Amino acid sequence: MIIALGADHGGYELKESIKKHLEEKGVEYIDYGSYTGEAIDYPIIAKKVADAIVSGECGRGILCCGTGVGISIAANKVKGIRCACCSDYFSAYYTRLHNDANILAMGGRVVGAGLGIMMADVFLETEFEGGRHERRVGLITEIENEN
Repeated sequence: MIIALGADHGGYELKESIKKHLEEKGVEYIDYGSYTGEAIDYPIIAKKVADAIVSGECGRGILCCGTGVGISIAANKVKGIRCACCSDYFSAYYTRLHNDANILAMGGRVVGAGLGIMMADVFLETEFEGGRHERRVGLITEIENEN
């Protein structure tokens, strides 16, 4: 599975830490920017990563901005995306297990590199449990398809 990575300037350093970690583990990824940490509008990056997930080019994504909130809102505007903004390990685990989230968003000004790497690992390694949660994810998709 190829991982889509993206960040604005507020999440650049966290993205770079996660990117280095993925390289060390031999995990394939595509970096959709920011590449320099210069100011950039987070919706641009969120759309690139979300489009990569929806197209099938990448299996899951990780997005970072200052808080994780703005970039997650932008990503969730793309049909087929379930992006969860998390700042703790428990939420990152359960958003995969129960919600089948396909993008994890984090805040570079909220989460340090150590925790961010742990959250990325659990998000990427946890499979969707299905069962009763499958019905609930289906209900989310129904809401999405109404609009």
